[in-house]
Amino acid sequence: MECEDTVFIIDDDEDIRRSLTRLLDQVDLNVVEFSNASDFLEAFDPASSGCLLLDIRMPGMSGTELQRRMLERDILLPIIFVTGHADVEMAVDCMKRGAFDFIEKPFRAQRLLDTIQRALSLDRSARAARVEAEEAKRRLSLLTAREGEVAALVVKGLSNREIAGRLGVSSQAIDAHRSKAMQKLGVTNLADLVRLADQAKR
Repeated sequence: MECEDTVFIIDDDEDIRRSLTRLLDQVDLNVVEFSNASDFLEAFDPASSGCLLLDIRMPGMSGTELQRRMLERDILLPIIFVTGHADVEMAVDCMKRGAFDFIEKPFRAQRLLDTIQRALSLDRSARAARVEAEEAKRRLSLLTAREGEVAALVVKGLSNREIAGRLGVSSQAIDAHRSKAMQKLGVTNLADLVRLADQAKR
């Protein structure tokens, strides 16, 4: 079952959290609020999809520190910093670490909503790509060492004869390994094999 997109809000100001929640409720977005970054980290399920609206300055863990910890834990949720306490250097630093956007208070509601929709779209695409990559890796893991070696050289554009010369076996043996590999991988042509190998690298 596909997870519902969620907009996570982390801000120590209850009035701001309530205001943001009311805004997002108007466009039927699922919202979960947190008053501090630590509670979010403790409760967050990595399988959750969505984006994060994050304040910069909060008691305890700051928004920038949370961003660093998320990166350490490979939590790739798009982060939209929403803050009234920003400077250019801070904004640039957050963006360099992969923040999706940086919005200063006060902001236009429509700009925030548009940014959230873009972040949610990015997260869906990124998650779909990661699922494809894991499936491609699983399929490639079915190959024997020699089948994997042959498949990798086929992807590089080498012919059966060239692969045979490199590996010191007959062209017939390479053809057999290649056919077996493609059968295991469920691909029928070179283009599909190249696409599968590319997906596994993402």
